[in-house]
Amino acid sequence: MFNPIMVTIRNKFLTAVISEAGAELQQLRHVNGIDYMWNADPNHWAKHSPVLFPVVGSLVNNSYSYKGLPYNLPRHGFARDHVFEVLSQAEDTVVFALSSNEKTKAVYPFDFELRLLYELRESSLHCTYHVINKGAEEMLFSVGGHPAFALPLEDGLKYEDYHFEFEQDEPLMRYKLQDGLISEKTELLPSTGSRLVLHPSLFYEDAIVMKHLKSEKVTLKADQGKHGLHFHYAGFLYLGIWAAKDAPFVCIEPWCGHADKVGHDQQLEIKEGIEKLAPGASWQRTWTVECF
Repeated sequence: MFNPIMVTIRNKFLTAVISEAGAELQQLRHVNGIDYMWNADPNHWAKHSPVLFPVVGSLVNNSYSYKGLPYNLPRHGFARDHVFEVLSQAEDTVVFALSSNEKTKAVYPFDFELRLLYELRESSLHCTYHVINKGAEEMLFSVGGHPAFALPLEDGLKYEDYHFEFEQDEPLMRYKLQDGLISEKTELLPSTGSRLVLHPSLFYEDAIVMKHLKSEKVTLKADQGKHGLHFHYAGFLYLGIWAAKDAPFVCIEPWCGHADKVGHDQQLEIKEGIEKLAPGASWQRTWTVECF
């Protein structure tokens, strides 16, 4: 049985535990005693914070075409199912890497290196995706985060006591999913100003998918509580919010890319939201969770 290595980084405010399997964040414990991460209870969802690469969401028939050849990829790609190498580690920082190999080239015909940098700064964890095109042709990819945060964070509170407070007062338009694909249907979320109150029923029709928000930060908190988090996602054009049915957690998902649209012709080159990276070039984005 494979037992992945767990890497621990810490500072005087936070301790983070990350697995070499998928470079997945497992724990984020504050000196206040709270572990902000979901515990991956398999009765609801057996993940903590998977890395989404080289696609985000589902493809039509779990497949795509590139230069006339068909390829198959599962929902959210393959990075979460691979063991990453630890490139470097310090007390409050660790860098993981996954490089293309025969197994990845069979389903994704690009030469790449994907690095994950986790860094603690005071009460914040910064997670940086660094993509390097190692090939001789343009690289096409999507990447995103899927961290799940446990709720409630304090005794005496319940799930519905929590709400999202977006940085700006703006309408929150949801792009609805149909069998995991982006449909033509949209709806305005029941937000008041910049506030969206959490309720399990928000996720009964799959994830909330939002595009091109003005806000670059959202706060998760309860009016009656002392603890919560600020989530910063500047540079990510799409934001997903999701929870398994009636589960005591919520995922805040910053994405560069999203699922195929219903009826998409499966050509990777014209997929909405796809990132394009020149040979030898590199690309990076960072999301940050600030615990309080």
